[in-house]
Amino acid sequence: MTSTSRAFRPATAGSVLALAVSAALLSPAAPAHAAGNAVPTYEVKINLTAAALDASHAPTAAVRSAFGITGSAKARSYSYYDTDARALDAEGWSVRLRHKDGSSFEETYKKRFPVTDGNLDAALNAANAAGFDSSDTNYKAEVDWGYGKQTLSFSTEKKRSATGYSGTSMPSGDTGRGWLVNDIPGKLADAKTAGWGTSTLGASRAHGPVTAKVYGGAWGGSDDAGIEVLPVVGASGSGTEYVVELSFKTGDPAAAAKLHKDSIAVAEAKGWLYRGDILKTQLILDRY
Repeated sequence: MTSTSRAFRPATAGSVLALAVSAALLSPAAPAHAAGNAVPTYEVKINLTAAALDASHAPTAAVRSAFGITGSAKARSYSYYDTDARALDAEGWSVRLRHKDGSSFEETYKKRFPVTDGNLDAALNAANAAGFDSSDTNYKAEVDWGYGKQTLSFSTEKKRSATGYSGTSMPSGDTGRGWLVNDIPGKLADAKTAGWGTSTLGASRAHGPVTAKVYGGAWGGSDDAGIEVLPVVGASGSGTEYVVELSFKTGDPAAAAKLHKDSIAVAEAKGWLYRGDILKTQLILDRY
């Protein structure tokens, strides 16, 4: 019995190309590499009561000693820019113009993400989805850790010459707004929709200025400890209230947790602790 067989024929260049294209179309595409979550630094912020101040509204000698505050007062003035309806704040953005004595103006654009029930990973994931990840070195990631509240923020800063401005003097509201709009970063400029941030900031006004005094030092392993004393107009629109904020900066989450615990314990034992979180941005937007 004779069997017939089909002879093997070598593939032509055209058939190889066709097979390759077919395989590429049928195979799933390799996933694009996504940038990892940002790695934040930490700033512990604990508010103190008026009992922490002396008659001149400076930290008392006992407070200075307890928290390693050795520096003399340094002044800084600042304003936040937002619309009367606080449209930027509603989207988690704050825009600040600040002038430290003897320095250039600092323009700070900050985007905030809430940290719910201490779940920082969820906040970092939300930030990543919004375009704030480890690949964007223009923004600094930081966790603000207050008495009972944590907030993840991403901020970028630009400078303006202070030539012609003495001390901590501030420009007019119109001038400051013009600077900030001109230097607006892309993430804010096109937040929500193309051009939304630019037009919203262009319709903003200055909330402030306020002028604070800051005292520096080192404590509990942090070389960047400080107390800011900020006078603000009273809630009734008259008089003056003093916000006292004790703060420590560190890059280590474990160190931040210890600073948070230990500073609260010391302030509470001394009778200086304010049991709550005073958010300066919100306070200034509310009262100015």
